[in-house]
Amino acid sequence: MNPVLEFLTRKQGRKKLNLSDILSYAYLLLGVLIMFGPIIWLILSSFKTPIEIARFPPRIFPYRQQTIELEGFDDPLQLFKVTFEDGSTRELAQIRRVGIEAQMIDPDLPDEIIRVNIADREPIEEIHVGLSNYVDGVRGFNFGTYLWNSIFVTVTATLLTLFVNSMAAFALAKYKFPGQQTIFLTMIATLMVPLSVVLVPIFLVITRVGWNNNFLGIIVPVAATPTGVFLLRQYMLTIPNELMDAARIDGASEWRIYAQIILPLAKPALAVLAIFSVMWRWNDFLWPLIVMSRPEYFTLQVGLAAFQGEFNVQWNLILAMTVLSILPITVVFAILQRYITTGIATTGLK
Repeated sequence: MNPVLEFLTRKQGRKKLNLSDILSYAYLLLGVLIMFGPIIWLILSSFKTPIEIARFPPRIFPYRQQTIELEGFDDPLQLFKVTFEDGSTRELAQIRRVGIEAQMIDPDLPDEIIRVNIADREPIEEIHVGLSNYVDGVRGFNFGTYLWNSIFVTVTATLLTLFVNSMAAFALAKYKFPGQQTIFLTMIATLMVPLSVVLVPIFLVITRVGWNNNFLGIIVPVAATPTGVFLLRQYMLTIPNELMDAARIDGASEWRIYAQIILPLAKPALAVLAIFSVMWRWNDFLWPLIVMSRPEYFTLQVGLAAFQGEFNVQWNLILAMTVLSILPITVVFAILQRYITTGIATTGLK
């Protein structure tokens, strides 16, 4: 048996499932549905038409009504399954609808017009996965500019976050100075301060230095994060101080110790912080919306709001562009996910 299949079908009873196996698999299946159900619904709904999205009760798969092209008609005709009074059914194509009456024809006998009450018919549908929503979404707004802005902000902010947080963590973990614990505890205490409390002061500072409608206004204020400093500090505490002492004996400067000894050894924790930072910056909506007022500086998340008008919301395009917006996060996570367990599990381990 395949090792993967054997692992997924393991059970405590040697021959048959017992109650513990059934409860375990039910619990795991429920967890999978809760975690990945919304993602699956998002991806499938990105292929639906606006009418299908608004349908109640909703359907999981994207359906499209079947059509047929007939000679003498410019546009394809929609197909319906019509039930007559004698109980017989036929597949007919609609050529016109007037009120509650539809004029239909048999594709095999197109010369005969059949008048049918719309209540006596059902659309013939099929599962359809098309890219029209993605094409219209990319054409509907400046997707390329918004995508580049998001990539630039995310990459630059992540690099700056790693640099600033790693320096602060290095100082708090490897140096002794007055007020060290007070600074660390104060920094950790800021985790309890909600964003809405500091939003206005930060915006006033950004306005005073002239960083409105400037990428610096998005990148710099969020560069230092208490979560990142805490994570890196706890990991750096596990690095032996003897390595630094040996480097100092060899004449290495503090910057060289930081760059060539501490950072390489803290690579798992840096990878974890990089994943978090990419997710924070890529998904950030409120702060870029406040700082930026010119469309050419919008990030992808702010640009998606352009599909939401005052009287009309193009959910099919929003869902399609949302799927595209989560692809970079998925790629980054797939590349760096092997560091997550190592970085978190060993943080603070002496």
